[in-house]
Amino acid sequence: MALDRFRLLRAGVEVDMASVHDSLSRSPVAHAAATLEMGRGRGITVWENRNDRITYDATRGHVFSLYLEGGTGTRRLDAKGVSGWPGAVCIFPDGQTSEWEITTPFRFVHLYLPDDRLRADFARTHYCDARRLDLPEVTFAEMPALAGLLGALAGAASSGSILLADAVLAELVGGLAPRPAILRGGLAPHILSRLDEWIDAHLDEAIRLSDLAALADLSPFHLHRMFRVSRGMALHAWITERRIDRAKGLLSGPAPLVQIADTCGFASQSHFTRAFKAATSTTPAGWRRAVKDSPRNS
Repeated sequence: MALDRFRLLRAGVEVDMASVHDSLSRSPVAHAAATLEMGRGRGITVWENRNDRITYDATRGHVFSLYLEGGTGTRRLDAKGVSGWPGAVCIFPDGQTSEWEITTPFRFVHLYLPDDRLRADFARTHYCDARRLDLPEVTFAEMPALAGLLGALAGAASSGSILLADAVLAELVGGLAPRPAILRGGLAPHILSRLDEWIDAHLDEAIRLSDLAALADLSPFHLHRMFRVSRGMALHAWITERRIDRAKGLLSGPAPLVQIADTCGFASQSHFTRAFKAATSTTPAGWRRAVKDSPRNS
């Protein structure tokens, strides 16, 4: 079934693929002890499970997993029955299939990242083509640095700290090394850099596709198509993310929300609030309160 789904996807046919979170949510035994939504399909869930059997079938999105407590009674059946332990890390890339048997209680955290979001964040963090992301499948590995970050994300989910989760996720993406790759299509690095610089310099204005196309010496159609190939998301979504990033920085200061909305190029304060909440799962006012209440500011 997984192979059939991949053939359909490669043929350009939309397929309704369940996420790892969907599969666990359908279990009568698995229990979500803590959940934190981060916007745009990103999220963290701390799970507890026992005496269960779970199949992830060509799942949608990437998942990073850390066993917090227990795990020696958790086996991956399609990988020679290897078993976990407290501190074990797993990585499930987008589209992965696996089968698991749980015989003893354990507690674990999952970080969920849609493919387009991870690739776009990766491209922005490493100033490279999104196709240079190489996320290997990992089953039960000792990865202390990644385990530490996932443990911090579990703490953020338990405390409801969106600010901590955002900072830790940025560090996690920064630790993903770009792979060497021969890339065809897309935009050249110097064109991407030119576009990024122009966008950042004009975030307070209405940015038109035609202006960016002229800057890249391409038709609007070709710029739109090739930008998505290189950055992992559509150009208009990329610009919105840049506006959100700038707003996050300004929210640590005293500027009124309406002024921040204008500075970041949003049509109105209500437009700013809607876009910010979609991207972060909290409002600008909520983000500002989190910044104010953070230990650093205290």
